[in-house]
Amino acid sequence: MSVLAPSILSADLSRLGEEVAAIEAGGASYVHVDVMDGSFVPNITFGAPLMKSLLGKTALPFDVHLMIVRPELRIADFVTPQTAFVTVHAEACTHLDRVVHQIRELGVGAGVALNPATPLCMAEQLLPELDQLLIMSVNPGFGGQRLIPYTLEKIRRLKALREAGKTNPDLVIGIDGGVDLENIGTVLEAGADLVVAGSAVFGGGTPREKAEAFCRRMR
Repeated sequence: MSVLAPSILSADLSRLGEEVAAIEAGGASYVHVDVMDGSFVPNITFGAPLMKSLLGKTALPFDVHLMIVRPELRIADFVTPQTAFVTVHAEACTHLDRVVHQIRELGVGAGVALNPATPLCMAEQLLPELDQLLIMSVNPGFGGQRLIPYTLEKIRRLKALREAGKTNPDLVIGIDGGVDLENIGTVLEAGADLVVAGSAVFGGGTPREKAEAFCRRMR
């Protein structure tokens, strides 16, 4: 069964505790934390202190997505007892193998994200070492974008590699960007295990109702 990881990028930060409690009540499995530095991507979001403010206020684990240059300098800041994954971008790491092992040595799941135009071969040698591979289905940096259809083919190919034994057998295939209640069926059919959704959960209606609607589709 696939799981939902709502992105707090789209949450009302003035009511963040309430928003996270709502997605937890709605059946979400993770809190997705989008960290942007204004350099690797054109936007700036938040850092580890905001994420850590949620410690003990939710039982949901953190799925941390570092859209920053030189992530190896900041990874340890985001490792907490509730951190499940730390994901870095292949495009931001000169020594990706070293960074992946740095994450694993800190005791959390290691993820790699690939931008829409970045081919799977950029991470293929590391697939046996990865706990998550996050396929970006929009160009990162802003919420509320439309899903780029060709990115689904990367998910299909990644699923085939896992079935062929070319990856960590427990590899989580993630998708991030433009997923909503209209296209979730196609996304799941392609093979996504972990679905990141931001504005589709936190924009319009209540986050609990939106999370519940996603989770019903994902059973």
